Amino acid sequence: MRTRVLIGLAVLSLILAACATSPTGRMQLTLMPDGEMNAMGLQAFDELKSKTPKETDPKLIAYVTCVANAVTAELGDDGGSWEVVLFKDPAVNAFALPGGHIGVYTGLLTAAKNQHQLAAVLGHEVAHVLARHGNERVSTNMAVQQGTQLIGILAGGQDEGARTQLMSLLGLGAQVGVLLPFSRVQESEADRIGLAMMARAGFNPQQSVSLWENMAEIGGQGPPQFMSTHPSHSTRIADLRKGMPEVLPLYETARASGKQPRCGNG
Repeated sequence: MRTRVLIGLAVLSLILAACATSPTGRMQLTLMPDGEMNAMGLQAFDELKSKTPKETDPKLIAYVTCVANAVTAELGDDGGSWEVVLFKDPAVNAFALPGGHIGVYTGLLTAAKNQHQLAAVLGHEVAHVLARHGNERVSTNMAVQQGTQLIGILAGGQDEGARTQLMSLLGLGAQVGVLLPFSRVQESEADRIGLAMMARAGFNPQQSVSLWENMAEIGGQGPPQFMSTHPSHSTRIADLRKGMPEVLPLYETARASGKQPRCGNG
């Protein structure tokens, strides 16, 4: 019993020591050093670059880079310089990685039909990095695995069949009850942060709604929201509309101060 208590206290102490706060004030679990996350981001990006063809059209590359640079400039000096790569791939996707790396797939340009809509996507992806969501996801998975193992130890007195069943239920319960909903929280938070970021850069935040309407047309209904890592299209659009009164003044101020990106495509 003493060993079990010590293990429980050790896990609890580690979790409490790793508590952090996101840009929106939400409590987070961040077990990984930022330097290690940056190294992981670089390794993943280099591997992707070695395996995925890159777009060669200089106009498309300049367009995507222009939008990305305008968005990341809103991070100030702390944002550093970001590597931007346009991959020649039909996937409707983009991502940002710790350490300052942005990848955009040419397929995304079928949904993001102008610079404002592209800025909405890139603002969202950069917001994930700014809010340390990658660290949070890795840390949450680590904590769930450690917690599951701990409960397995504490349940050691049960017969093997009952213990196996408990572990199986814990795995399913953790996935649906913790990891998936937590990812939806992160997605909504990235939407909120990214919306403000694109507005401050001089991109029209109202176009984010049009973007997700386009995404809904391309992607269909998707899985039920409670089984998805992303909010449903309708939930996301409703939340974006709800946030407009907060970000439209930021957009108007940015435009008045001369921030009027001219990257192309509107």
